[in-house]
Amino acid sequence: MTGILYGIGTGPGEPELMTLKAVRCTKECDIIAIPVSGRDVIKEPVLCEAGTCDEDILKDCVAYQIVLPNVPELKEKPILLTPMPMIKKKEELKALHDASAEKTAELLKEGKSIGFLTLGDPTVYSTYLYLHKRILKMGLHAEIINGIPSFCAAAARLGIGLVENKDQLHVLPSSYEIEEEVKLPGTKVLMKTGRKMAQVKETIQAGGKEFFMVENCGMAQEKVYTDVQEVPDHASYYSLIVLKEEH
Repeated sequence: MTGILYGIGTGPGEPELMTLKAVRCTKECDIIAIPVSGRDVIKEPVLCEAGTCDEDILKDCVAYQIVLPNVPELKEKPILLTPMPMIKKKEELKALHDASAEKTAELLKEGKSIGFLTLGDPTVYSTYLYLHKRILKMGLHAEIINGIPSFCAAAARLGIGLVENKDQLHVLPSSYEIEEEVKLPGTKVLMKTGRKMAQVKETIQAGGKEFFMVENCGMAQEKVYTDVQEVPDHASYYSLIVLKEEH
């Protein structure tokens, strides 16, 4: 009997925002998979036996650190390291994602259940989806365990609603060009903002929208901004911006 791959959403950053289902599923999985984003850390998927994984890699994995207080058994589970570097070279990325899927499929065929930990919700700009689609295409079983999306947690932290009545909600990846998209009606959520913060700030200042930003929502380094001019040009990768229509 083949195993099941679970894409487990760990929520935005605060361990208490993990769902009960995510905690249970993590505990029950035979192997835990985590994404490794550093380009030169690993070149191919690596399975580490329990207690042998590089501690620096585990410390750098935000999703792993979110789960650890709720599931201390993580330290006793094998860890599958999957290379997911933040690059835009399609052929290089495809080769890495294919290799991770092949290694995952091999373990699933051995009857192992695998929980892939991903920040926020697995359906929203998640690296897990690259693996999920490939495993399904191979005819194997993969499921998604929802997590609280970062933009919902950020809105709660700010004490604001995202949309009301006939408002539209637009979720935008601001690591790409967004000059036209920020002109859309309704509320705009800008994700993946950190690396292009200076450019994003310039675009926002010309737009005349009500501005909110939460950096590292739910984490120890959390910061809240309501003035775009106060935001540093080199903010954290985990910086989420909400733009609302001024009423």
